[in-house]
Amino acid sequence: MWGQGKKATSTKIGTLIGRDTEITGDVRFSGGLHIDGSVKGNVMGTGDDAVLMVSEHGRIEGEVRVHNVILNGAVSGDVHASGRIELAPQAKVNGNVYYSLIEMAMGAAVNGSLVNQAAAAAVSGVESRKPGAEGTPANIIQGNS
Repeated sequence: MWGQGKKATSTKIGTLIGRDTEITGDVRFSGGLHIDGSVKGNVMGTGDDAVLMVSEHGRIEGEVRVHNVILNGAVSGDVHASGRIELAPQAKVNGNVYYSLIEMAMGAAVNGSLVNQAAAAAVSGVESRKPGAEGTPANIIQGNS
């Protein structure tokens, strides 16, 4: 099973969006959210204990902003994980992934950029101090998977 042998998260899943459920509109949560269905809107978690789990059946059309993300479904939009993101074998992201710590399994796909938030902030600070500095930071990985 994905994530086997790793430290288990202590956050309990308090909310479940079932496989046959479609939500239209933004979703805000704290604690844990598990998505087996579909969300057409932005998903935002509050607090450092926020965990979003998207199963292989789950779909999100919108931006994701959560501290920890475990993704095995599909996201059409940017994903911002300020803590950790795990991209499981069936994960598909059509958008950019902003992360502090990332784990990506074989089979996962990102059609966009992978941006390390800490490195991007450091490079932006250095770039802004150089007059006329341009270019793409070395920490951004662009791809079409």
